[in-house]
Amino acid sequence: MAGETRKSMRGREGTISQGCGIGSHCRIDAILSVDERGQMVLPKDVREKAGIRTGDKLALISWEKAGEICCIALIKADNLSGMVRDMLGPLIEDIGEEGEP
Repeated sequence: MAGETRKSMRGREGTISQGCGIGSHCRIDAILSVDERGQMVLPKDVREKAGIRTGDKLALISWEKAGEICCIALIKADNLSGMVRDMLGPLIEDIGEEGEP
């Protein structure tokens, strides 16, 4: 079933202009089911492509709209500090420039 879902979703891939970085795009790679214990399985091809291995830590990022979580994403915890630095670095520079005489 996952293979069928994946094939049918290929034609619907969309590009999101913000949030994934310049020159990249976000797309639907799989539809996951949540079991009775709240667990999900990331498909093997997605884990391999993302370089996710047994024991890796993932940060769960959520976006909230009107008091409800509307979107979630997973980021390898090892990459999180670099991403935060890349996002906050320009802001910190701007703040520093505003404070200069």
